Amino acid sequence: MLLRAKGSLRKMYPVAQNYFGGLGPLSAFDLRNPLSSFNNASRHVVPCKARSFTQCRSHGGSSTDQEIVIAMGSNVGDRVSTFDRALQMMRSSGVNITRHACLYETAPAYVTDQPRFLNSAIRGTTRMGPHELLNKLKEIEKDIGRTGGIRYGPRPIDLDILLYGNSQIDSETLIVPHERIHERPFVLAPLVDLFGTSSDDGIETNWHSLSKCSGGFFELWNKLGGESMIGTEGIRRVLPVGNRLLDWCERTLVMGVLNLTPDSFSDGGKFQQVEAAVSQAKLLISEGADIIDIGAQSTRPFAKRLSPNEELERLVPVLEEVTKIPEMEGKLLSVDTFYAEVAAEAVERGVHMINDVSGGQLDPSILKVAAELRVPYVIMHMRGDPITMQSEQNLQYSDVCKEVASELYTQVREAELSGIPLWRIVLDPGIGFSKKSSHNLEAIMGLGSIRREMGKISIGASHVPILLGPSRKRFLGEICNRANPLERDVATVAAVTAGILNGANIVRVHNVGYGADAAKVCDALRKGKDDRETDLPDQIDTKLQSVSHC
Repeated sequence: MLLRAKGSLRKMYPVAQNYFGGLGPLSAFDLRNPLSSFNNASRHVVPCKARSFTQCRSHGGSSTDQEIVIAMGSNVGDRVSTFDRALQMMRSSGVNITRHACLYETAPAYVTDQPRFLNSAIRGTTRMGPHELLNKLKEIEKDIGRTGGIRYGPRPIDLDILLYGNSQIDSETLIVPHERIHERPFVLAPLVDLFGTSSDDGIETNWHSLSKCSGGFFELWNKLGGESMIGTEGIRRVLPVGNRLLDWCERTLVMGVLNLTPDSFSDGGKFQQVEAAVSQAKLLISEGADIIDIGAQSTRPFAKRLSPNEELERLVPVLEEVTKIPEMEGKLLSVDTFYAEVAAEAVERGVHMINDVSGGQLDPSILKVAAELRVPYVIMHMRGDPITMQSEQNLQYSDVCKEVASELYTQVREAELSGIPLWRIVLDPGIGFSKKSSHNLEAIMGLGSIRREMGKISIGASHVPILLGPSRKRFLGEICNRANPLERDVATVAAVTAGILNGANIVRVHNVGYGADAAKVCDALRKGKDDRETDLPDQIDTKLQSVSHC
């Protein structure tokens, strides 16, 4: 058994490598750790026709937490709200949700004359037995409004147990692993999101062994097309924001900066008056902004911190007027704040997303608030706060990309445990925050490395949108000898271009005209590269599944 498991793991590892262009050699330690878990787990795996397992355990609770994966689907009504409701009901019914997959909009399968589906999946733990869990999921489906209907037909919600602990189950009402996983990209894509490419997770190693494929679920996904399918008519990753599903892979989005502060490093004092702020918002939109990011508190180094009330005094009058202008039709508003109170008030007044430079570290209550508000949440990397972020201690890195990825994932983990699904999270490597000039350059050029490092723990986290904000930052002035931030727009274009070509999906800039042009050129370059790669021979196609920009 040990030799067979080693062989299976060795076959599976190169498939995982293809996701991110290589993870380094698999050491003896890497093999020992998961295999010990695999061997312990395998003693509990019941062969097909596991009626004895069903009778003994499935109708009662488990004495220990069981790791589970549940697939979600919906194509009737408000699909996103239905998912939100299902997640809440699962949590209150004994399912501790620890990870979420990305959100996918997919073409219907089997019965094709019906609306498009939303699909995702969650990973968590429960003490319910598998049949008890199945019954609870059926109750949730019924409470949400699912009735009989036709098989594979429209449904407001579909909740399926894909994996349950280390077990195989084959009873009259439940088969685990789900019998049709191998043929369903709308199931495999979110399922793979819940794994990591690293080989040191025992339960994941065992789950791969249950796939009946030497390369595990990674190989099953790649056989269906893998990452090359994403962005096609059949399946696309989406971010629910406002009243739309945003496919951030279609093109780079441009976020225009609107500071309402007297002390911001670049444009402090220019837009404190409501009329000036509204005029600037109109200008940013006319130049091509997709998102207006409004901030009422400076986060430059050593900036004095305002209270939530002081921040709101600046923000609310501007929000009231900006949300009224006809130019905002089809555009998005973001609030740049780390306060839960400010975020809640801003969303109440029409803001679509929260941009938190601290990622929940300066006001931890913002995580629960963002989860309740059900809007996208930007998690930025920063050590300390604006006063301490450039201290000698916070500027120590041995590997910038690896440490940024690790620290960002810690924040992602906290956000998910607080109820923010992964499919509402945007990541920002924090250019200019707790980093020297060399660190900023490494982060911009290493966005792919950051994604790969995240993917070792969570493939889903490696696919979320990345926001990059190098605009007019000090490191650009140091490189170009430009002391005046207003003279750094050309340098910003260079940094933005490098960022987009290395995986950024949203760029935050002061000069939107320059930023939008840079984004358009980069998108054209990337499209040309993708088209050329599509024409390459099939036999080397899997080697191209390295870093995905989405």
